[in-house]
Amino acid sequence: MSGRGVAEFYGDNAALYDRIATLPPVGRWRARAVAALDLAPGDTVVEMGCGTGANLPYLRRAVGPGGRVVGVDLTGPLLARARDRVAREGWTNVHVVQGDATSPPVTAPDALLATFVVGLLDDPATAVEDWCALVAGGPGDGTGGRVALVDATASEHPAGRFLNPAFRAFVAAGAPSSSAEDVARALVPGSDLDGPLSERVRASRRTLTARSRARRYETMGLGFVGVLSGQV
Repeated sequence: MSGRGVAEFYGDNAALYDRIATLPPVGRWRARAVAALDLAPGDTVVEMGCGTGANLPYLRRAVGPGGRVVGVDLTGPLLARARDRVAREGWTNVHVVQGDATSPPVTAPDALLATFVVGLLDDPATAVEDWCALVAGGPGDGTGGRVALVDATASEHPAGRFLNPAFRAFVAAGAPSSSAEDVARALVPGSDLDGPLSERVRASRRTLTARSRARRYETMGLGFVGVLSGQV
């Protein structure tokens, strides 16, 4: 689906998206993803696909009042909720802008976070390559900064495997181009309806692995959610 179609889908479902994005278990995943960036007070961090701003509190806490947080998203209704969140908190160093993650309107941050984004991109490997290039020009000490990718795929965890059909149905239901028939077929054992999502995630991880050092990888949520981070 086109970027416009993705934006329309998530815009139409902004309220539901926000409720899911701010569930307490998801919040714990977000905190661990932000921790993977090794942010320091005063840093500038960019989030690609910030949605309704669910990660903004964790990012802002990590960089402190002297740092800067920039959220980028394509979808107006999601950004409106993110702006409301920023205004309620009175954060003067947190900004959200409308833009495409494949052509981000930012330069040289200290770190970059992308949460559940690469699965929506036609060419995630190129996007991650571009994100790494952005961060590589960020910190003034020449050491480069960190990029963290948070994504969900079918689980290899012993307990998680039993829930893979439900996960695939959730993926199908949340995909902009899916139908009710897709959701039903996803519940059939052995379905590969998450195949395109998994391949996009693998492609993005391969690129970050090739472009970074001091990498860390951890899984959460019975193995369904993975966080890969590296210094570029």
